[in-house]
Amino acid sequence: MPDLLLELLSEEIPARMQAGAATELERLVVGALSEQGILFESARRFSGPRRLTLAFAGLPLKQPEVSEERKGPRVGAPQPAIDGFLRSAGVTLEQCMKQKDSKGEFYVALLHRAGRATAEALAELLPVTISQLQWPKSMRWDGGAARWVRPLHRIGCIFDGEIVPFVFAGVKSGNATIGHRFMSAAEIEVRSFEDYEEKLWIANVVLDPHQRREIILHETRQKAFALGTELIEDKALLDEVVGLVEWPVVLIGKIDDGFMNLPPEILQTSMRVHQKFFALQDIATATLSDRFVTVANIAADDGGKEIIAGNERVLRSRLADARFFWDQDRKRSLISRLVELRKVVFHAKAGSMHDRALRIAIVALLLARTLKFDVEKSCRAALLAKVDLVTGVVGEFPELQGVMGSRYALNDGEDPEVADAVRNQYRPVGPADDVPGHPVGIVLALADKIDSLVALWRAGEKPTGSKDPFALRRAGLGIIRIILDNSLRIPLSEAMGLVVAAFEASDHAIWQSVAVHAVPDNHMLAKLAADLLERAISPAFGNVVPRGAPRPDQAVVAGVLEFLTDRLKVALRDDGVRHDLVDAVFACGGEDDVVRLVSRVRALQGFLKTGDGTNLLAGYRRSANILRIEEKRDGRSYEDEPDSSLLEAPEEKNLFVALSSARDQILVEIREERFGEAMTCMARLREPVDAFFDKVTVNADNALLRHNRLLLLAGMRNVLHTVADFSRIEG
Repeated sequence: MPDLLLELLSEEIPARMQAGAATELERLVVGALSEQGILFESARRFSGPRRLTLAFAGLPLKQPEVSEERKGPRVGAPQPAIDGFLRSAGVTLEQCMKQKDSKGEFYVALLHRAGRATAEALAELLPVTISQLQWPKSMRWDGGAARWVRPLHRIGCIFDGEIVPFVFAGVKSGNATIGHRFMSAAEIEVRSFEDYEEKLWIANVVLDPHQRREIILHETRQKAFALGTELIEDKALLDEVVGLVEWPVVLIGKIDDGFMNLPPEILQTSMRVHQKFFALQDIATATLSDRFVTVANIAADDGGKEIIAGNERVLRSRLADARFFWDQDRKRSLISRLVELRKVVFHAKAGSMHDRALRIAIVALLLARTLKFDVEKSCRAALLAKVDLVTGVVGEFPELQGVMGSRYALNDGEDPEVADAVRNQYRPVGPADDVPGHPVGIVLALADKIDSLVALWRAGEKPTGSKDPFALRRAGLGIIRIILDNSLRIPLSEAMGLVVAAFEASDHAIWQSVAVHAVPDNHMLAKLAADLLERAISPAFGNVVPRGAPRPDQAVVAGVLEFLTDRLKVALRDDGVRHDLVDAVFACGGEDDVVRLVSRVRALQGFLKTGDGTNLLAGYRRSANILRIEEKRDGRSYEDEPDSSLLEAPEEKNLFVALSSARDQILVEIREERFGEAMTCMARLREPVDAFFDKVTVNADNALLRHNRLLLLAGMRNVLHTVADFSRIEG
C-alpha cells in the first residue's frame, strides 16, 4: 500500500520545542486522517534543528464510500436550530427523514460521501491541519495568515511517489529537500521515506533524534574512556544537544589548569549553561576531570582542532567571570548578608525573602524541638538557607541555589551539618530524588516546604488542574515523602499555624523585635515561636482579628491539610493503598500526623478485606440508608443516646451493649495507636449488627420504639465514625 511523507523545513527550531511539536503534529494529522476515514498501518515522527518529519505507511489510494445517518434537532424546534443543522449537513429539509425515539420525533439526514482519491483529500486537509499546530512562541507569515516558529523554507509532501500539491504560509509543497547546512549544497529529490532517509544520511543529516542521541553517547564514552575519564550523566543537557545538531561530531576539550581550583559545581554549571558542554570525571578518583565534551554540528577538515580551540577560549572567559564572583562572594560571611534578603521579594503577598527566612527559622525550631533534633543547628541552617540568593555566583547561575550556600557556609567555618542542610534544602526535587536523611537537613527541608506551601496558598496561588507555577504539588509530595521515609511524628497543623500567625503578626512588635536584628539568636526565635503559637491556637489574635470573629487562618490550614491529603493519595497509590480510605480516615478530623494517618488507613484496609469487615460495611450502609431516609422524612437528625428502657428484642439489647462497650474500647485503642486492636473491636460488632437486622423491624408501628431504634442505628454509625467515615468508602 502507498506511503505518505511530510517534511516541514525551516530556520532553526528551539531544541526545547522540537519533540513536542513533532508529537502534536502527528496527533493532528492522525486525527484529520481518521475524520476522513483514511486508515493507515503505522506512523513515525522525527524532529531536528531544522525539520519536522512525519512518515505514514499503508494508506489506501482511495477513500471508502461512506453512508451515515446524522441526527438533528427535534421536529418543531426553533427555525435557527433547524437551519444550522441543514447547513452543517449540506441537505435540505425535504431530504431529511423523521424518526421517533423515547424522547420524541427528530429530523435525520442521510449523508452519502463518495470515495475520492486519497491524494486529493490530503491536499485539502494537510494545510488546514498544519495551521492548527500551536507553538509556545511563533511568528506570523504570509501576510499574517499563518504562524510558524521560524521562517518556513520548504514543504516536502509525497504520497505514492507523487507530490501532494498544496500551499501553506506562502510555501508550495514539492518533492525536494536539502541536507546539512554547511556540508551539503545540492538539492535532494526524494520519492519515498526510505529514499528520503537514505539521501539525508548521504547529505550529512541524521534524521532520527534517537539515533543522534546514541551517536553522541557512544562517541563520548569511547573518547572519554581513552582518557581515563567517564561521562557525568546529564539527561536534560543531552536532550538539548540532540536538538542542536543534525550531524553530531564529538570533540574533547581541556579546561585551563588555573580554573580547576573553582568548586566543581561552578565549573559544571558554567560549561552546561553557557556552552552546552558535558563534564567528565576521572574514573580512578571520581573527581571532576579537566576535560570536557562538546558536540559540533560539522565534521571539520582539521579534525575539529579550531572548533576545540575556539570553545576553550570562550570557556576561559566564562570561567574568569565565575572566578571573579566566587572570590568576591568569599570576602564576606554568608550570615552577614542575611539583612540583604529584605530587598528580595518572595511574593507580592508573602513578603520578602528575609520574612521568609524568619518564618522558616521558627518552623524549624518547632520541628527540631518536637523531633528532639539539634535546635541550634536547625535554626542556624534556616537563617542561612536563602542567603546565597544575594551572592554573585547565584545571581549568575540561579541553578546553584543551596549548593553555593553550602560552599560559602563551609568557607565561613559553619558546622558541616548546617552546610549539608543548606545544600539539600530543596530535596526531593522529583519522584526519583532522595529525601534528606540527616536531622538538620530533614528539619530545614520540611520547614522550607511548609512555609512555601502555606504562604503561597494564603496568597491565593493554589494549584489548578492545568497550572502550578510555584510547584506546590511538588512541595506537598516532598513533605509527604520526607515524613514517611523518615517515620516522623510532627504536628503539621501547629507548624502551618505558625506560618499564618507570622503573617498576622508581621506589623506588630512581636515580629519587629526579631526582624530588626541583623542575626536573631535562638532565644529571640524561641520567644517569637512561642508567642506566635499562642496566637495561632487562641480564639482571637490581638487587635488583628476581633475576639469572636471567624479565624481566616483556619481555612488556610484546613485547605493545605486537605491538599496534602490528596498528595498523600498520590504517594501511596503505588503501594496499593486505597485513596477512599485515606479520605475516610482524614474526614474524622483532628488527624495531621501523617505517619499515624497511614497506619490507621493500612489497618482499616486490612480489616475491610476480612469477612467481618465486608459484612460490617454492608450493615453500616444499610443503617446509613435507613437513617438518611428517615431523617429527611422527619426533618431532624438522630444523635441522642437510645433509651435502654425501651429496648425490647434481645437483638437490640445485645447491640446496645456491644456498641457501648466498643465505643470506649475503640477510643482507647486509637488513642494508644493500637489500630489493629481497634479493628478487632469493630469486628466484634458484626454478629450483633447482623442479628439486629435479621430480627428487628426498625420502622415499628410504635413511634417510641421506632425513634429509639433509629437512635440505636445512629449510635452504630457514630461508633464506626470514631475509626473512619464509612460513608466515604467506595465499593
